Parts: sequence; structure tokens; C-alpha cells
Amino acid sequence: MARSANSPLTPFSPAFWRSPLRGPWLTSVLGIVLLGGITVLFVTGLVSYAAYNPNLAPVNDKTPEKGILGFYLFSWPTSPHWLYRLNQGVHVTLGITLIPVLLAKLWSVLPKLFTLPPARSLAHALERISLLLLVGGALFEFVTGVLNVQLDYLFPGSFYTLHFYGAWVFIGAFVVHAVLKTPTALRNLRRMREGKEVGTGEGTGEGTGEEDRELIAPSPAAPTVSRRGALWFVGGGSLLLFATTVGQNFDGFLRRTALLAPHGGAEPGSGPGGFQINKTAAYAGIREADTSDEAWRLVVEGRDGRTVRLSRAELLDMPLYSAALPIACVEGWSTSDQWWRGVRLRDLAALVGHDQDPPDVLVESLQQRGAFRRAALRANQVADSRSLLALFVNGEDLTPDHGYPARIIVPAAPGVLNTKWVARLTFGDL
Repeated sequence: MARSANSPLTPFSPAFWRSPLRGPWLTSVLGIVLLGGITVLFVTGLVSYAAYNPNLAPVNDKTPEKGILGFYLFSWPTSPHWLYRLNQGVHVTLGITLIPVLLAKLWSVLPKLFTLPPARSLAHALERISLLLLVGGALFEFVTGVLNVQLDYLFPGSFYTLHFYGAWVFIGAFVVHAVLKTPTALRNLRRMREGKEVGTGEGTGEGTGEEDRELIAPSPAAPTVSRRGALWFVGGGSLLLFATTVGQNFDGFLRRTALLAPHGGAEPGSGPGGFQINKTAAYAGIREADTSDEAWRLVVEGRDGRTVRLSRAELLDMPLYSAALPIACVEGWSTSDQWWRGVRLRDLAALVGHDQDPPDVLVESLQQRGAFRRAALRANQVADSRSLLALFVNGEDLTPDHGYPARIIVPAAPGVLNTKWVARLTFGDL
């Protein structure tokens, strides 16, 4: 039935949507960009989760009810030593860079959320359901990701659980939607390359299907920008976000360009310990009385309950080794390689009866507040000659904020597994 001239326009009225930019062409271009970008985000997100070794011990597993969703988990390697730095830098930087593309894509398909009837066929119903889950899941994943990056350890709720399950809901809807819409998107792009108009909002919209014509305004307003101009605007926004975020993956001047990243700007201090951190000693509740050379002792426990207690001076009498390794965190920031020196973890395991094939280890910290006060490392991480209980960094004693009197440093491990202010190491099956 035709709409009365006096009837108010609502989002359910096709005439409500008047932008001449909406159409299959714009939606297809944005969709292809997101198809590639979100695939990379999903894969790097799974890899990041695996890096925490959640199947190793309950202290590492922030999603204990994951069930079959953890089918892909594997023992995290220690080489190359920059693996987690690269993975998480790509994951976070790409996610932030894609925000304008995602928002433009959601804007471009907004009329489809209000089309009536809700479903014309089974395929159309699946497409509508996948679209709703896709929109909701995308917003949820991007919002929780940005909140975690910006709020650091102040994230409201369990980020790991929320982001993990949200990712699986989103990717399920994404796959269904991609299967249904990719052929149409490719067909539209092919017609564009052939110089044919695809859904401009003018004329008959020849070459477009019924569902694609839903995006074309029946009475478009006068254009103020071309479709290519709109893409340049979106691309410019993405480039701006990239330029003001990517610097947090580097040291020196480039970090100062990361204006939108919490770990952008100047380094927190100067000298050997003047590089980025997440948790300060004050935040973690570290008391000087507990870390003084007189009071602090490292407790190492191993086979058959064998236990040794070591002062820092006794650790310094052991063979010391060096390793150049970065710090890289889930929030996307990282440092360049720092020069660490300390006692190998496998040598500490040998002190308590694990002379051959060192086992997993549970590391406990003096920290009183914050996540990952306890963390587990796999046997392959313990066995690596670069895995240290570090006592020095860049030629000087660790600073309090970098974990004095001793901290863990392991190649390719997420920053939170490089436990600071270590108090106890328990070697054995976890």
C-alpha cells in the first residue's frame, strides 16, 4: 500500500533513506576490505590466546569453559623471539585502523536492518540473522578491544572471556554472511572494472539483485560527495588512526607519534630502565621492605619436594647469561630488544632435581594487586637458554618498576607471563 503524503517517515519506510552514496558498489568495496582485515584479526586473536598457554594450568586459563572452542590450542614456541610482538602489534594496530571501515560498512547497510517483511525466504532469513549477529558482534568486539587497549588493567569485567566468546559468535555470523554475500560483492566489483554502473541510485539499477536494490534510495538526495570521495574519507580516517597508533610498537621518536595509544608519548624515564611498563611497583603493592636484599629470598621447589632458598647475592654467584628480548603486551604495545642478564630457568630447575628435561614451572610474584600474580610456563619455555630469571637490564640492576629484585624474561611470551618481583618458582607437572 502506498504511503500517505501526511504519513510520517520512519526507518521502515524506504523513502527515509535518501543518501545517494548507499548501494551495492560502496558496500561491496567496504565488504571486501573487511573480509581480508577481519580474517587477519581473527587469526591473530586466536594466536594471541594460544600464547597464554591456557591449557597448561588454571592460573593461565581465563576461559575455563571454552570446551571445543579451544581445539586449536598448542604449546607456544619460543622462536622467533619477536613472534608475539609481531602478532599482537598487527592485531591491535589493524583492529584500530579498521574502525572507520567498519563504521562505514555498518552505515552502508543500515537500511537492510529495517526492511519489511523480515524474511522473504530461508536464504533471506539466514542473511538477516547473520547480519544482526554480525553488526552486534562487530560492535562488541571492537568496543571491548578498544576499551582493553585504552583502560589497560582497569577493563570493566573479564576481557579475556568476553573477547574470546564474542569473537566466536562474531566469526560464526561473519562466515555465514561472507558465504552468502561474497559472490554478490565480487560480481559487483567485476562489473565496476568493466566500466558498468552498479547500484548508483540512478535509473533502474540494472545488474543488481532485489536485495541489493534495497540499499539504493528510491528518491535520493542531491549528492555532496562522490562514492570515491567517500572511500577516500574513510581511508583517510583509517590512515590517521594507523599513524597515531602504530608507534607504540617502537621505541624512540616513533612512540611519540602514537597519540591515541596509552603507551605513546615519551618513555617513562631515562637510562637503562627507561622503557615502557604496564604495572608500576606502587600499583602492584610492592613494598620496599619485601624487596630489600636483606629480606628477599627466592624459593625454588622441585622434585620430591626438594626446596632451596636463594638470596640475590647467591643468585649472583651462579653462572649468569644474557639475552636480547623485547617486552610485548596484549594491548598491542611493545619495546625493542632490551639486554637482560640473569640465571637461566633451566639451571634453577637443576638445583631442585630436574637435571634433565626441565618441566613446567609455576611462577609466583610478590605483587598484591592486579592480574597474573601467578603464571605458568611450559617446559619448552623453561628449557630455552634465553629464558632467564633476570637480575639486570641493559647493564644495570632492575629498577623497582621493572621487577627488582628478580623477574622472568622468556622469548616470544606475552608480557604478563614475564612475571615481575618473583618470589617463588615451583617446577613440576602443573
